[in-house]
Amino acid sequence: MSAVAETEEQLRQWLVDTAERHGAAVMHVAGDDTGAAYAFSVGAWRRFGKPEVVVIGLPRDVAQAVVDTYVQRASGGERFTPGRLYAGFLEGCPVTFERVAKQYYPEFLGSAFAVYRGADFPALQLIVSAPDGTFPWQPDAPGGFAEYQPVLTESGAPERWTPGVDGP
Repeated sequence: MSAVAETEEQLRQWLVDTAERHGAAVMHVAGDDTGAAYAFSVGAWRRFGKPEVVVIGLPRDVAQAVVDTYVQRASGGERFTPGRLYAGFLEGCPVTFERVAKQYYPEFLGSAFAVYRGADFPALQLIVSAPDGTFPWQPDAPGGFAEYQPVLTESGAPERWTPGVDGP
């Protein structure tokens, strides 16, 4: 076995073991000049048949808590419908969900490939509102919010609902 294959197998085993103990492993990626920090789950699909989740632009400890809350609620059977508002993730900031386009899987969910042996799993993006309740696609959202928390759909905008009509 090559060193790369051995390292990938070790990562896979850690992800699976962590998901068995905690419902899902949470992977964190630091922000840089090209984008904000993000975190995502690995194991929710394997353990509970629920989509993996990614959240962009939150501090590490907040992102961890948000992903953990998603996994806890999903493992209890809750379904998260794109375009609906949900409370209980962040104090005073509603969130919504959108399906992640497959083109973003390698960048935003790459470690999950070690568990699923590719991109054959569903994923949702948990999209956080600004403290004033606006979302990145809204014209009155804070400056730079759409760049800081991009929507991971093919169009870069909500696609499973129409903003302001049947979603936020």
